[in-house]
Amino acid sequence: MIRRMFFGVLCLAASVAALAPPASAEVSAPSVLVTLTPLRSGSLPHVVVAYGTVEPSNSGGRALMAAASGIIGTVDVRVGQRVAAGAPLLEILPSPQSAAAYHQALSSLQVARALVRSTRKLYSLHLATNTQLAAAEKSQLDAEANLAALRATGAGGPHVLRAPFDSVVTTLSALTGTLVSMGSPLLTLASPDHLVLAAGVVPSQAFSMAVGDAAVVQATGSDEWVHAQVAMSGAASTPNTGLVPVQIALPPGKFIPGQVARARITTAEVKGFLVPHAALLVNERGAPYVVQAVKGVAHKVPVRVLDEYDEQDIISGALDPHAPVVLAGDYQLDNGMHIRIARPGEPGTTP
Repeated sequence: MIRRMFFGVLCLAASVAALAPPASAEVSAPSVLVTLTPLRSGSLPHVVVAYGTVEPSNSGGRALMAAASGIIGTVDVRVGQRVAAGAPLLEILPSPQSAAAYHQALSSLQVARALVRSTRKLYSLHLATNTQLAAAEKSQLDAEANLAALRATGAGGPHVLRAPFDSVVTTLSALTGTLVSMGSPLLTLASPDHLVLAAGVVPSQAFSMAVGDAAVVQATGSDEWVHAQVAMSGAASTPNTGLVPVQIALPPGKFIPGQVARARITTAEVKGFLVPHAALLVNERGAPYVVQAVKGVAHKVPVRVLDEYDEQDIISGALDPHAPVVLAGDYQLDNGMHIRIARPGEPGTTP
């Protein structure tokens, strides 16, 4: 009985040994399926983004003020209206004081002319001197100049204020029936051919900007980017915003005063290694890195991100310029892990 049981155990052991793999067979090392992208040297534009409002440039805007006291008559324009050169803007009626001054100037001129006539007659009779005649003629010239100045300010009757150039009305402070004094602001005009985007940037970005830098500008609600150029870059921040002012000269016919827009200003070209943004990872300490495939083995390489633009990053670091960078599947990798390159259409690939 004991001999029969011992024989059965030997048979069972032989069966298990026959099913087991040979001791020399190697277990395949684990690997990760990834897609790769080549590492290449290149450059990216350093872009500063600024937001602002379209307004007339210093040479393209003009504020019109009352040349004398008066009463606003007919107002022919509205804010935002485009007017041609010479078009009527508003009418100014003389105030009672201006009308009185005008009539006084008329009387003074009549008296001065009469004095000149009488002095000349006396002079011809040798009853007046050259000095007396010169004084009489001077008083007439002064009276004529005073009357002409009053007429120019509209004191002699209704005065129509006209547009000095093709323009857009940006502000209007004159209302019909309002009494205005000399120097009171009436309206502001802007030339549609001399507009700028008045924007602001943080001081750290302002240092890299200069007059003449290329820019593209996009109005809010528009899909079109318009080429433009930096016309002014400030050297101090404004107290109310803390931003450094910048003005971008806009091409004519593309924007209107008051529009809100954003600008992308190219200030420099940054050189380094170009990688897609998706290839960049961040470790547990918040430091960026990429994974390179060196002879089928993963290598984590710490990098420094120099700049980014349009889903591309420009980086620097101890990179192997001949080794590709893992684009998909890199989050699973650690140093020394074997990788398998995905074929097109294979699960785990990216389009």
